[in-house]
Amino acid sequence: MSVRIIFLGTAGSVPTPKRSLPAILIQRKGEQIMFDCGESVQRQMVKAKCGFHKKMKIFITHMHGDHVLGLPGLLQTMSLLDREKKLDVYGPQGIKRFLESVRETVQFALTFPIEIHEILETGTVCDEAEYTVQAVWANHVIPNLAYALIEKPRPGRFYPEKAKALGIPEGPLWSKLQHGHKVKLMDGRVIKPEDVTGPLRKGRKIVYTGDTRPFKGFVKFAANADLLIHDATLDEELVKRAEEDGHSTPTQAAINAKKAKVKKLVLTHISARYEDTSPLLKKARKIFKNTLVAEDFMQIEIPLSSE
Repeated sequence: MSVRIIFLGTAGSVPTPKRSLPAILIQRKGEQIMFDCGESVQRQMVKAKCGFHKKMKIFITHMHGDHVLGLPGLLQTMSLLDREKKLDVYGPQGIKRFLESVRETVQFALTFPIEIHEILETGTVCDEAEYTVQAVWANHVIPNLAYALIEKPRPGRFYPEKAKALGIPEGPLWSKLQHGHKVKLMDGRVIKPEDVTGPLRKGRKIVYTGDTRPFKGFVKFAANADLLIHDATLDEELVKRAEEDGHSTPTQAAINAKKAKVKKLVLTHISARYEDTSPLLKKARKIFKNTLVAEDFMQIEIPLSSE
């Protein structure tokens, strides 16, 4: 079962003919997890053939307009399409007041419930059965949350011969053990999953910085990620401007990726001044070879690890 990452919007603060505003969608087991929600995100979802009725969570990094102003339009579109499932929205302080203001002043009827989670403390901000979302404060000009989607370890490889040797009848008990649950046999013996499986297999890890300068603690936060999606708004020639505006350069992103020992780096939040992004990619690849520059509608699939 692969996880698919769809880059719906990859621009900096200003959209271009080729780049919409920031929005990254992760599709996992029928659920959609969105990081940031730039304007016209619903149109990008239509073009990418993403559904509006699936289980969904939205994580906002910070309250700058290019990262949050797509929410009102998305909510309206979902309502016009008669969505019924609850929508969870996570974000920094201010996200609750913003959405409540939208609901009070914009005249459309919501057809589904919204649960707003205002993040005041970092750490685990979402804990589901198979994954968590971790957050840490980044280093932008206003409070910005970097996020990591981390799958929980999966049960190890199942060994039928071990199950047979222990006298476990093939069928539902095997299935329970394969899914990490202990079972009780007719003779009273309790069999644990580790009795018939190999070591736990690690889950996947996807990290998204939002807008940020380099900051202490990020390398540890992003360590060993399968995919790091990193702000790279301005080239090295404008490193001072990047520092003033709270952004990173491709070189800084690549240094972070190398230190964190991630598997793949994708540069995003690309300034409108760079119609040709090949110089950005070239500089990053000098430091971290497995780098891409995000483009709208680019997709990346991360398969399950066999480890």
